[in-house]
Amino acid sequence: MIRARRVWATAIAVLTVAGVSPAVAYAQPQPPHVTPVTAANDDDLPPGWQITNTEGEQALEWRSPRPVPVGDARVEFHADGKLVGVPEPEKDGRTFRLPLSDARTSDLADLQVLASGRRLDQKADGARDRRSPSAAKPPAKLPAGSVDPGKPGTYRTVTGEYALDSIRLPGLSAPVEMRGVVVAPKDAKGKRPVALFLHGRHSTCYVPGSDQPDIDWPCAKGAKPIPSHRGYLRDQELLASQGYVTVSISANGINGQDGNIEDAGAQARSSLVRTHLARWADWAAKPATAPAAVRKAPKADLSRVLLVGHSRGGEGVNRAAMDSLYPPPPAQDGYRGAVRWHIRGTVLIGPTIFGQNPVPDVPSLTILPGCDGDVSDLQGQVYADGTRGISTGKALHSAVYMVGANHNYFNSEWTPGQAQAPANDDFGHDPEQPDPVCSPGTATRLTADQQHKAGATYIAAAARLFVAGDDRVRELVDGSGRRAPSADPARVLTHAVGANRGAGFLPDSSVKVTGGRLCSAIDPDPKTACLDSAAGGSSPHFAYWQPERETGRRAVAMRWTAPGSAVTVRPEKPLSVKDAKSLALRVFVPQNSTGTQLDVSVTDATGKRANLGRVQVDGLPGSDRTASYWAREVRVPLTAATRAGLDLRRVASLELTPRTRSGQAWLMDAWAWSPGTPAVKEASLPRVDIGRLQVKEGDSGVRTYKVPVRVSGKGSGTVRLYVLDPVTGKAKDRLVTVRPGGSVDVTVQVKGNKRYAWDVSHDVLVKAVRRTVVGSHAGGVTAENDDPMPEITVKPVADKVTEGQPMKWQVSLSAPADVDISKTLAFVPVPGRSELSTKDVDRQWLLDLIGHVPDGEVPLSQLEYAYLWVSVPAGKTSAEVLVPTVRDQVAEPTEYVGLQSIDDEDKPEGPVLTGTVLNAP
Repeated sequence: MIRARRVWATAIAVLTVAGVSPAVAYAQPQPPHVTPVTAANDDDLPPGWQITNTEGEQALEWRSPRPVPVGDARVEFHADGKLVGVPEPEKDGRTFRLPLSDARTSDLADLQVLASGRRLDQKADGARDRRSPSAAKPPAKLPAGSVDPGKPGTYRTVTGEYALDSIRLPGLSAPVEMRGVVVAPKDAKGKRPVALFLHGRHSTCYVPGSDQPDIDWPCAKGAKPIPSHRGYLRDQELLASQGYVTVSISANGINGQDGNIEDAGAQARSSLVRTHLARWADWAAKPATAPAAVRKAPKADLSRVLLVGHSRGGEGVNRAAMDSLYPPPPAQDGYRGAVRWHIRGTVLIGPTIFGQNPVPDVPSLTILPGCDGDVSDLQGQVYADGTRGISTGKALHSAVYMVGANHNYFNSEWTPGQAQAPANDDFGHDPEQPDPVCSPGTATRLTADQQHKAGATYIAAAARLFVAGDDRVRELVDGSGRRAPSADPARVLTHAVGANRGAGFLPDSSVKVTGGRLCSAIDPDPKTACLDSAAGGSSPHFAYWQPERETGRRAVAMRWTAPGSAVTVRPEKPLSVKDAKSLALRVFVPQNSTGTQLDVSVTDATGKRANLGRVQVDGLPGSDRTASYWAREVRVPLTAATRAGLDLRRVASLELTPRTRSGQAWLMDAWAWSPGTPAVKEASLPRVDIGRLQVKEGDSGVRTYKVPVRVSGKGSGTVRLYVLDPVTGKAKDRLVTVRPGGSVDVTVQVKGNKRYAWDVSHDVLVKAVRRTVVGSHAGGVTAENDDPMPEITVKPVADKVTEGQPMKWQVSLSAPADVDISKTLAFVPVPGRSELSTKDVDRQWLLDLIGHVPDGEVPLSQLEYAYLWVSVPAGKTSAEVLVPTVRDQVAEPTEYVGLQSIDDEDKPEGPVLTGTVLNAP
């Protein structure tokens, strides 16, 4: 790799092509249909960024000044608000490379490195909230619920482990381990329900005594696997004491190999989970064949399974639940057997959801850690929001916001002081700029033990509700405003969709809004976007997906400067709320705000209106580093509407009237609500998976290819397809009706030629809209370059000059290319000769080269960070690079400069070029 000292921001400034600036040179005409990847101007690539060239493959590279901890959030390159691509990490933990053939846009203006919306390529700016860390106050303590699922049960527990033969999974070169730690109730009678845990993406290996774990697989000699699967023992022990057979499985083999997989390993994790469940089904049928750790446990009841996943493990168990109901394409799947289990629910802890494809008919509880420094955008909110209107709506999908929790401390093997391997607080504490919410010691930040205990309590709550069917637990997780005392002192807030919620006012559907604004969750236009970039925080409801603009994902934005400014939401057709008890609204207000009051009214189709009551909404404690714009669930009874004689079968509009002097609020949705947890019957739905086709571009002509789209399952439904332009990265979308056996027509044209270029990726994304599930959400057609890279030569143009004149060399290509081709030259000593120094060259050139003018007289070969970089523009065959000298009044001997062509490993290529500067007469 090229070392960080060779950054484009420095190198590009020293280049001239035929005596003009790089910006002018890059503006030369390009061949038809070719848009090379470029910076917007001559200094748009910030420090740490560069273009590298390894064996003909050019790549965009960023190197962090400090190691980037391995985490579950996907590191992404963005430019000008658009996704450029997902880079590959190098072993040093600092360098990330994206082949330019994989870039989704040709414009590299305003480059950023993001992980779940969090900037990695800059420190937090000075605009951070500088209040005292004690300034943030936790939310008020809620009343206790009628039951407390965090209390241990009556069973003693027994613990053991099993290790089976490793398995092969599609897309992974190395086998994946089959290991599990079992914690079960001792002496429990009969068959017992099962809870399976899957950890997330973390470092895989460590050397005892070293503080630098890695993500290799298999582990190198002398290194040990990090036992991430042992990090949930306390959670397992709580469930086992309550009668559950629990197993936590290891997934290091996937973590070490998922860096370059399109779905980030979701399908592989699903295959691993289902392979373990299949073994448990075998052992339940033939107990004598089970490992000792399993034989010590009571027989497992595979008809009652809870899946628990942390981070990427959350996305993995979501996919496992989907694949158990709607089988994936066989070529992608690592498990081919029968489904001999029934997944009753999932618990998703700080999860990723890169595909934004939740399973609508499997109940879920998603824990959103308020101080998550890894999956910091809290994209797991999509597991609730993304199920709205997809299927029957009977499955409860709960979002549990845990104030003060970080990402790692739910797993004791990721927790400093508890883990065997090196571990860290993922939020990251800056003593000079403490965060008012999440720095250790603040009133809102949880300790590791407090957080783990709260997490275990809500995992047990999900088990008791989804598996045991105890409806008394529902009030702890569905927005009813009750707490589980075992989670104290954690402040835990909840809301939900599904269950006994009926008709809803949904901004995603056809609605009209007056007095407010129907806004878009993801849109580059600030007039359209729901949350302004200057808000000082972010919203989990508006977590970024992949297109720069999403259609149909909306909310109602309210802003007022005086009380009484009503906002009315009118659906396309009147709604029936006849049998409901209340109207449940999910509303959020700015973080750290208090006392926002709204009157809630409804009007029926005849124009009769009723004021249902007044609600108060407080903001969550937040900072510019947290995703705290999160909806609180508030409810108003429908009794006033009944007394007023409204026709509740035909409610035509919802009205929100602020009663505070000024403020902002966002309405996510409003539902007809009744208590209870109905039985869930999984609907028969079609499943959509997008594949990727690899083709050669060819030498001529235009070929049309069809993107492989597989539709399986039963019934028909609707999805939204996004087709991304490979040059601009912009997406066009359309609604498509799908049914098994039918075709989804997405075609791509590939133009052949005989000139070297990068691969071109024509990407397609898909998202469920109605009565569908989506497995592989991304695919397309990749047109592979099949032309050889031109040979590069460097020859002198003016390598013997009188001082005051520039030395020039020409970089030539054996043939023109359709992309820029670059070459790097290093200054090297000229043995036995007087060397050109910093006093002999143009001062501004030197400043542009290394950023400063050294004291004294320094030979150019002894300068750090001094490289010449020249790019031959697309369509051209040559470019020049120069070293400008200055004329002085000092008599000097002839001076020399050496230039060595080097590759991306700093290894020399070809002979040393020598320049000669004669003393002026």
